[in-house]
Amino acid sequence: MFHKNLKFYRLKKNMTKKELASLVGVSPMSITYYEEGERKPGMDVIKSLAKALDVRVSDFLVNRDENLVFTHGEFRKNSKLPEKQQEYIKASVEEYLNRFYQTVDILGGEVLPDAPDSHRVELHEDPEQDAVAMRRYLGIAEFGPVGNLVELLENKGILVYFCDIDNDAFSGMNGLVNDRPYMIINQNMTPERIRSTIAHEMAHFIFIWPVDMVEKDIEAMVTAISGAFLFPAEDAKRELGIRRSAVTKDMTLICKEYGISMYLLVKRAALCGIINSSVEKDFYIKAGKCGWKKNEPVRIEREEPTLFLQLVLRAVSENEISVQKGAELLKQPYTFVARMVQKYGDEVLRELEAAEKNECVEK
Repeated sequence: MFHKNLKFYRLKKNMTKKELASLVGVSPMSITYYEEGERKPGMDVIKSLAKALDVRVSDFLVNRDENLVFTHGEFRKNSKLPEKQQEYIKASVEEYLNRFYQTVDILGGEVLPDAPDSHRVELHEDPEQDAVAMRRYLGIAEFGPVGNLVELLENKGILVYFCDIDNDAFSGMNGLVNDRPYMIINQNMTPERIRSTIAHEMAHFIFIWPVDMVEKDIEAMVTAISGAFLFPAEDAKRELGIRRSAVTKDMTLICKEYGISMYLLVKRAALCGIINSSVEKDFYIKAGKCGWKKNEPVRIEREEPTLFLQLVLRAVSENEISVQKGAELLKQPYTFVARMVQKYGDEVLRELEAAEKNECVEK
């Protein structure tokens, strides 16, 4: 799949066709032909392309699974994200999921749980009710803090990909690969914003959205549902009390408990009638002066996708693939994969030894 790999690495380098063509000494139209698979360049040009994009020739020759069918979500109509970066995000998740599904195929194809259907839940248009429906859909408690969201989705068979894109205009997007839901998240965000984005994207693909509902209204509803999902009204009133006259430092403890930002907590408190509009506005002014709108202090640990790593380490441990192949799939150094295999192997041995000691003591 030379043409798809070429396009991916060009977009990753944030380079236009014209810029790449100039470096290689061909026309921009030639780059278009190469990326659309209408022509394949000679080895001299391929080497020049690899040099210009700072990749190996072998990177262009990595196989792609033609049986993977992608249905990407749409970017917002008024998105400030340049079209080139929109293309990169789509190309990036396709490249990642190709490596992911190679590993799944190596392990036999039955290692993933059946994913829940998307767009199956009726919309009440009441954020609190819809948040409860969303929790039921995921099989978690209707109230209380939601634990590791990335882990929850991966255990439900929903694929999560953290994309490295340096642009605040993009936070997340969802789509389907062979009818299995996937989610792309901008990894360059705070842990709290990542959780809010995951909840936001979940609401997008869980509910059945009216065809006549305009994008602006959908986004407003999705934002309201995701906030209620992370911090339900019942929890807000129990944790904060019925009335508050100010935003106080003790609220940071609640932010940590629920994995949310202070901005989200204050918004939820206002929507639930716990604080009035004056208190809410005063917080936004003070937080804005402190630079919290973009750089609010991080209060929780970062959640990371681990499913792909786990599958590769399993394939290596079961001698289905070599450490080198594992490194190629993960796009990590050989030493990283070898160290991870050794680390988890040692942990299992320690657990077995501890279990044996406990058994001897009990006897």
